[in-house]
Amino acid sequence: MNTTNRTERFKVIVIGGGQSGLSLGYYLSQAGHSYLILDAEKRIGDAWRKRWDTLRLFTPARYDSLPGLPFPAPRHSFPSKDAMGDYLEQYAGHFNLPVRSGVKVDSLSRDGNIYEIDAGEQHFQAEHVVVAMSNFQYPKIPSFAKEIASGIVQLHSSAYKNPSQLQEGPVLVVGAGNSGAEIALEAAKGHPVWLAGRDTGHIPFHIESQAAKLFLIDLVIRFVFYRILTTDTLIGRKVRPKMISNGGTLIRHKPKEFAAAGINRVSRVNGVKNGMPVIDGKETRDIKNIVWCTGYYPRFSWIDIPVFKHEEPMQNRGVVTNEPGLYFLGLHFLYAMSSAMIQGVPRDAKHIAKVIGQRIQ
Repeated sequence: MNTTNRTERFKVIVIGGGQSGLSLGYYLSQAGHSYLILDAEKRIGDAWRKRWDTLRLFTPARYDSLPGLPFPAPRHSFPSKDAMGDYLEQYAGHFNLPVRSGVKVDSLSRDGNIYEIDAGEQHFQAEHVVVAMSNFQYPKIPSFAKEIASGIVQLHSSAYKNPSQLQEGPVLVVGAGNSGAEIALEAAKGHPVWLAGRDTGHIPFHIESQAAKLFLIDLVIRFVFYRILTTDTLIGRKVRPKMISNGGTLIRHKPKEFAAAGINRVSRVNGVKNGMPVIDGKETRDIKNIVWCTGYYPRFSWIDIPVFKHEEPMQNRGVVTNEPGLYFLGLHFLYAMSSAMIQGVPRDAKHIAKVIGQRIQ
């Protein structure tokens, strides 16, 4: 714990200034609570702006609003990642939310009934702390990647921006989820591409079709993801472990698009031999680029409080069990399939704000 500098104390501190933290800030402000949001990024919305150039949201603008402020785009359009980042910045300014940017939290611990937060040379105390961060914190790359020949370009999807980062020659995209699918299709416009990974499944319609715009997206987002697949339903509790471990289905693309783009589908990368990736048990010699779309580690090791089981916080709708004053928000399937999605975050945030209000009184 940092004891050399002045300590700032608040009733509530929110760690994370993305859509989760800002949604919670809205409800805390509405209730008149004193709080502070700490965000590691230099500018609100930068977590979105840093993603690859052509990324667009998987949900239309009518579902991309946070409470109290509509998203400024045609309701059926799919905003870019930069537009989302700018909207979050506008949102924080519109409601005058107390966000302190450029503050990366190094540790969270508890001393009696007070939570202690260290962030570089800054020290904070709070009676309630909300960790408003997604599961996607630290790039997950196989340990054998360090054995791959130095002449092969390697990027994790978090560092991928556009095909200009790739050298001439074949590209191996490892991970066939939504990120892998989009990057593979983009790379295939100028490179031979192999896409490694299991078939994650796909939604049975095109999200930008007329039928999707009129009712199919509403059915999936508002009904299935929001109301059916929750921890309150039997089916939700049944599918939750699979959704957390395996990720979601393809949303924008279909398997037939890979074949049409000339992408070679393979099952897995088994390791490395003579500096080259081994694909489906066979040694390769001509791969020049690898993009690891292999996900992230949660990386909550900075939380020095015993609230985790199998890397998941022990919580009910974001309220940590047997740890009054600690909460999580924005995690994948925290309460529902929509919990990490923009349209699902506000419900979880409202619930946590209500619990905090009851405990403060």
